[in-house]
Formats: sequence, C-alpha cells, structure tokens
Amino acid sequence: MAKACRERMDFIALLAMQCPDFRTISLFRLRHLEELKGLFVQVLKLCRKAGLATLGHVAVDGTKMRANASKKKSMRYGEMDNREQELKRAIDEWFDKAAAIDKEEDGLYGEDRQGDEMPEWVKDKQQRLERIRQAKAELEAEARAAAEGPRDPSRTRHDAKPTGKPNKKAQRNFTDPESQIMKSADGFMQAYNCQAAVDADNQIIVAQHIATNGSDTHELGSVLKEIRRHGHGQAKEISADSAYCSEYNLKQLRRRHIRGYVASRWQKDSRHNQSDRKPPTAVGKYVRQMWQRLRRGGHRSRYRLRKQVVEPVFGHIKQARGFRQFLLRGKNKVSAEWSLLCTVHNLLKLAAARY
Repeated sequence: MAKACRERMDFIALLAMQCPDFRTISLFRLRHLEELKGLFVQVLKLCRKAGLATLGHVAVDGTKMRANASKKKSMRYGEMDNREQELKRAIDEWFDKAAAIDKEEDGLYGEDRQGDEMPEWVKDKQQRLERIRQAKAELEAEARAAAEGPRDPSRTRHDAKPTGKPNKKAQRNFTDPESQIMKSADGFMQAYNCQAAVDADNQIIVAQHIATNGSDTHELGSVLKEIRRHGHGQAKEISADSAYCSEYNLKQLRRRHIRGYVASRWQKDSRHNQSDRKPPTAVGKYVRQMWQRLRRGGHRSRYRLRKQVVEPVFGHIKQARGFRQFLLRGKNKVSAEWSLLCTVHNLLKLAAARY
C-alpha cells in the first residue's frame, strides 16, 4: 500500500499526493483492529443489497494459513519436563561455578572490583526456563478445564475421559501460543484454520472465522451461526467436503431446515458419487442418509457446486493476492487480519459487479 501511494495514480489522487510511510499504515491497522473487523459485516450488507448474495446455495470449507511463528519453537509437554530439569541443573551449576569464581576473585582482587556480573547467556537460560514453566502451567490449566467441563456434543469420536493432566504429546508454541501445528498439502506447519462460507451466486463470503483446531469437523456449527447473524437469514442449501461429515453436523443441518450436501469419506468428491462402496453398518442414520442422497444425485448432485464456489476464493487470496502467512500473532489479531482479507475479497467482487 505504501508503494502504491507513491506510484499508482488512483492512490495518489485519493490521498491528494500524500505518501504515508508503511509504518504509519501498519500502526493504523493495529490501532483500529476491532473497527476494521466490523467492515466485513458492512460490506456484506452492501453485497446483499446489490443482489450479489442470496444465500441460495452456500459452500463451506477451510484452509490452513501459516502463522507468524516457527513450528520449531513448539515443544511437547513431555519434553518440557525433561528440558525443565536439564535447564535447572545447568543454571544451578552455573550459579555454583559463578559463586566459586567470585570467591576466588575476591581473594585475589578484593571485594570492590567490578566485572563480576552474571553473563547474558545465563540470563537468557533463566528466561527460557520461566517461559517453559509458563507454557506447562497453561497446558495443565487447559487439561483441568477439559476434565471438569461438560463434554462437547460436536465431538463424535469416543475419546478417553479427560484425566486433568496434559497428554505428553500436547504442544505449545512459544512465539504464538494460540497457533497450532496442522497438516496441509505442503506438510506440517504452524498455522491457523481459516473458515469461510461462500455464496454460490457471485462468490461472496457470507461468513468467516478463525479456528485453532486443524480439523474442520467441529466448525460447521459456528459457520451456520455466523451466516445467520451476518445475513439476517439462513442458507437454503449447504455443501461441504468430507471433513465436515459427522452425525452431529448433519443433525444440526436437519434441525435448522437446511438441505445439506456433505460428502463422506467414501465420497471424496463428485467423481466418486457413483461408487458402489457402501459405508460400514456402524455409521449413524444421518450419515447414511447423506451418502444415499449424494449417490442418487451422481454428477447432477448440487454437491458439484462446492469446488467451483469456495475453492477459487482461497485461490484468489493465496495465489492471486499472494497472502500465505499472517503478519500478526494471537487469535484475536489473526481473526481481524482474516476478516480484513475477506472484506477486501467482497469489495473487489462488489466493484467488479458495478462495472
């Protein structure tokens, strides 16, 4: 934006030849994050008034976006225990050694001599030890809350009952603790899960939010609430890939009177809808009914709209606009950044529809 203020005539005319520095633009964004998040709803209302989003068919999907943190800065809870003990022993040894050296130098040079401060590298080790202890405490607090709180009804797996103690494989990133290591097409990366619901008429994003869980299974309910809250109405049809297929999610669609087209893992996309492979008998009633609906529809099923509606939106954001990593840290700030990206996408769609 700072470069455009110097080189592009439309920016120059809009700013009356003023050229704000990139630092000024960045500080403005940070100062007004909450207000900028509200722009998404305002632009969405304009799109609906222009007839660009009718909520006839909405496709839902998620994409992994890199966080402003390195996955190498993550540590498992089991490793924290071992590393904490190692650092404590090392620091104790350094303090004992420093005390012995101080005593020896006092005998040689006197007690009033300078230069006996602790080295910087010892100070850094102490700070890292404190951060590890803080991360351990946060993981332990989360584990206690999971054990004491009610079970999430959207979770369909029969996980073991929470014990109140963190799993040895539970991780915490020291740079951005709210981001998580997630699997994507490019391998494992420190990331956030960016959710978007896109209207099929003109690819307008009608709902969006950030998730810290790499799985999409538990996000459909939140997306449906966002659609209703922002659009003052609910979508008539919803399509989603197999990541959203669960008995709980399909029951939510039925309860909200939404006709769903959600693939199961036996129907990865429209090319497999003709497959004779049947789901196991253990699956729930709603999953089996959805499998039958997509199989009967075949290539004519409304599920075919999913790829051509929601996938191009992620392509525009990541490839055409080159945004593949968040610049801010923390879920609240990242949510504002994702909201701003979705607002820009809708503005460009609105501008293109007017000309």
